[in-house]
Amino acid sequence: MVDQRITAAFCGIVVVLLSLLVHHSRRAQPQMSYPNVTSAELSAASATLAKALPESVFFGQHPVFIESVQSYWAMQERDIVPQCIVRPRNAREVATAIGIIKRDYDLRTRRGDLPSPFAIRSGGHSPIPGAANTNSGIVIDLRLLNQIVPSRDGLSVVIGSGARWLDVSSALDSKSLAVVGGRNSAVGVGGLTLGGKKYDFTHWSPISTLSRERKSTFVFYDFNSGISFFSPRLGYVCNNILSYEIVLADGSVATASESSNPGLWRALKGGSNNFGVVTSFVARSFPSTSIWSGFLYMTGSKANQVIDAFHEFNQAKPGIYDEYAGGPLVCFSYLQKLRINVISTHLAYTKPVSWPACWGNFKSIGRLWSTVKIRSLTSATDELGKLSPPGLRELFFTTTVKNDHATLMETYATYKQGAEVMRRVRGMTWTLALQPLLPVMMRKGQPDSQGLGTRTEPLVVVLFTVVWQDTADDELVDRTARGIIRHIDEYAASRGAADMYRYLNDCASWQRPFDGYGAENKRFLQDMSRIYDPNGLFQRACLGGFKLDMDHALLLQSDITKA
Repeated sequence: MVDQRITAAFCGIVVVLLSLLVHHSRRAQPQMSYPNVTSAELSAASATLAKALPESVFFGQHPVFIESVQSYWAMQERDIVPQCIVRPRNAREVATAIGIIKRDYDLRTRRGDLPSPFAIRSGGHSPIPGAANTNSGIVIDLRLLNQIVPSRDGLSVVIGSGARWLDVSSALDSKSLAVVGGRNSAVGVGGLTLGGKKYDFTHWSPISTLSRERKSTFVFYDFNSGISFFSPRLGYVCNNILSYEIVLADGSVATASESSNPGLWRALKGGSNNFGVVTSFVARSFPSTSIWSGFLYMTGSKANQVIDAFHEFNQAKPGIYDEYAGGPLVCFSYLQKLRINVISTHLAYTKPVSWPACWGNFKSIGRLWSTVKIRSLTSATDELGKLSPPGLRELFFTTTVKNDHATLMETYATYKQGAEVMRRVRGMTWTLALQPLLPVMMRKGQPDSQGLGTRTEPLVVVLFTVVWQDTADDELVDRTARGIIRHIDEYAASRGAADMYRYLNDCASWQRPFDGYGAENKRFLQDMSRIYDPNGLFQRACLGGFKLDMDHALLLQSDITKA
């Protein structure tokens, strides 16, 4: 009884402190203004776009321009100011924009000039500067392409690249349908679906709103082609896309499916933005009603028990593994403002069953409180989405290890050491997140380009995330991140527990995710680029995202030869 009163008192104190931090951190940010460019200052491509698409191209002081720049999730992306923003209303306008950009690219290539940069934006949820924005260049903002159209037979759904996962689940819940999609409602469909095995669980920070249910009082970010609640049963998000509508480098609109452009279809399952602008997806849909999901909140003292439960769950043999179990997603966070360590574990079960047996090891761990309950899919994704406030300086960095207990414990020890180094960083929240990649998931659904189908052992994606306030700390954060990944990789290798896979959407800018796909898969992606983008528009001019290490000299020679 005394222990219960102590726990309740501690919980109450944390909630009060977090409420104060919420109020402080959610103060309105000053409205930014951007200078208008004169016609003389416009690049040739921007000027041509403005003439060809006068209702869809916006410059500095226009409200659409301001909203677009200020709506990126990470502050580093908001710091970048493009010259113009194109907000196409349909695939035809995307094709017009790409055709104009390609003609400008060809002209500059023949003159030996650098190409005018452009970027493609879906949800704008990456923390990497320039991932979906470009300084003084052109941004194609796809957020108006947000249609969700279920088929009459309920077997598929057309989803626009600019939609968010909240839009998708909201449209399908009323029809008792679902897709293998993102678990964070705030994330855009396009980036998640093209990026590989996308995760939706990253880190905590004490700046979220509190509800009457005492919902999560920390920030939940993306592990940003996608592990879904349904992945154990049906595979990853990218492995459940039936077809893609894509605007290619020459400005043509094509379909990529198992029967039409099958090589491109496979390449888009993890190949990111290297082949064109995807304007919509046709996703497989299936019957679904309510699920059971939520968070368990624990003190940092439970770390060893949580890692033990995580490791044991991942070791379940294929015949024993419950394919309705989504997760577990485990986060360890140091909250600088409170000077405390906290643990959160997200569990899901895609049947309306409370506390299924598969989660017994986690249920037995003492916790402060939990939010687990039977709910709609929209409610489940929205719980995660509401815990992802925008406008902070962010960094993701990642590695992958085998489910080796000693390596997991060393990873946790390295996280704690990193927290000590980062204590001097103002406004810092430091998080380690762990999530399984199990063989039962890797071999389901359609083939992709990531090379995970050959794995026979369970893997663990290790994600570190950092939030901080001041640009003066950028260098320290980056240096610390590199050292941590280097140490974990060396330790894992010493135990035979290393794996080369790196989840693309969680990589820092200095990491090389395509190397982790394996040499054969990387060559396949390069071959597809040569077929569908022979002059290298998306390798040389589309600066955001990870590129395929193509030989630019050969691409340039190809440009000149074909001129």
